[in-house]
Amino acid sequence: MLPPGVNFTVFLTVFLAPISPFFTRKSQQMSNLRLTLTDKNLIGLPLARDRPYIARDTDLGGFFVVVGKTSKTFTIQADLHGEDGARTTIRMAVGEVGSINSREARSRAKALIGRIGKGEDPRPPKVKKVKPLPAEIDGAPITSPDGVPTLGEAWRRFRASHLLRKKRAEGTLRGYTDHMERLFADWLDRPLSEFGDAPLLVTDRHDLITQNNGPAIANGAMRSFRSVYNHARKTCRKLPAENPVSAVDWNPEHRKDTAMGVADLPAWFEQLAKIQNPIRREFHLFLLLSGSRPEVMKNVRIADLDLRERVLRLTKPKGGEAKAFDIPLSRTMMECVFRLRRIGPIIYPNSGRTWLFPSDAPSGHLQEHKEKRGVLSHWGNDLRQTYRTLGQAAEVSEVDMHLLMNHSLPGVNAGYITRSKLMRDHLRAQQEKLSRFILGAAVGRGRRPSDDLSRWLNSTSRALLEDLMAENPDVARLKGGSRAALRKLEVQAARLAVHALPSVLIDAPSRRSRAGRTRLGRAAAETQRVTR
Repeated sequence: MLPPGVNFTVFLTVFLAPISPFFTRKSQQMSNLRLTLTDKNLIGLPLARDRPYIARDTDLGGFFVVVGKTSKTFTIQADLHGEDGARTTIRMAVGEVGSINSREARSRAKALIGRIGKGEDPRPPKVKKVKPLPAEIDGAPITSPDGVPTLGEAWRRFRASHLLRKKRAEGTLRGYTDHMERLFADWLDRPLSEFGDAPLLVTDRHDLITQNNGPAIANGAMRSFRSVYNHARKTCRKLPAENPVSAVDWNPEHRKDTAMGVADLPAWFEQLAKIQNPIRREFHLFLLLSGSRPEVMKNVRIADLDLRERVLRLTKPKGGEAKAFDIPLSRTMMECVFRLRRIGPIIYPNSGRTWLFPSDAPSGHLQEHKEKRGVLSHWGNDLRQTYRTLGQAAEVSEVDMHLLMNHSLPGVNAGYITRSKLMRDHLRAQQEKLSRFILGAAVGRGRRPSDDLSRWLNSTSRALLEDLMAENPDVARLKGGSRAALRKLEVQAARLAVHALPSVLIDAPSRRSRAGRTRLGRAAAETQRVTR
């Protein structure tokens, strides 16, 4: 029984006041979390156990990270004021933590918030999706009464027999699908003979796509149309023999000249050493050392590594599974792998034991590799061109460069070369030669590398992990790691290293700084000898 005149709500408030902080303190801390959103701080944010929580940026209003059970997402929120005075709250995801770094996310967030402040809605317009055509592996294509297939029927048959059955690369399939089911969506129900008899329709569409989507996309769409038409012509002789795409006046395309030379590498390595995310840093370095395509390298699994044979198997390169090949690993590349195997499972416990370049993205691996040019001047395919350019400077033969990059060999004698027989000794030696050349160029002639660069390239995987844990004392506990697990991983890596590295490449026991200076010095001397 309450005393007369005492309100029940007031009574509960007074009674529960002493114990309410016990229940609300944790939720208030998580919901009111504010910090500067940097890559270092984001590593220490624990994933949500129950409901997602928000960590707001202290410097940019409306910019925050939504932390869920499996991922962390950069997000912005701002109010859009319409001409009629109506207010609409817009909330947009900027990107996944791990797919883009914090600097790039902040830059995108500022741009989006600025557009909203000017009264512009940055959200992409809703586009009606075209229902994908069903895949048909076997059986004759469906045709019209006169025996001439429509573009949609020809595309379905081409996709089933040429792309899916031959296991073409996923990127190739996506490109064809985008061209046929988006750029030619309104043509799918029209017979192919209509275009064969009136090539002007095709040339006009090429001009339209050039204007709306760009010259390169227009040329690519026409190449897709040409392939589908030629494939249909094999089984339907009623189609005009001349492909209507032959009437197209192609847009000029030029290969981008974005490679670095020897003189450009010291500044690039200094930029790379300052990238905070260790997974992204190793990704860019590994691209330069291997000359691989970024889209292929992002999909590499740890199971694709054979550390005893010192090779990396690329199972789905350009051209599909039929073009799968092995990359020989130099010592510098092996050191990259050991650092990734050490740090990956700690930062990304859910995906770090599956993918070589893990992230918090839904796929589990790195998705976005681009950097701001002011942060890193060259990345992606720039590094593939650089690899080829430096191979020439390092006096690696033309045939060896073709084999290392999985390019087709020119000349009638190419068919007599068995790549696998050159892998163990010759190609690995050429890869080692090129890696030493690149590492030597990183120092530069007569230059001393910065502390960041020297500390990164000379440190063992264990030292890097200790530095990471020193900067983030709770990283092992938050990410489910333990000292015992780390030491077990270290022992496994050491055993593999003994079998993987030739004795002539293993330095005598010495202090880290001394060994590092010796290795960098040898590489620099070799680079100077070749470029002199």
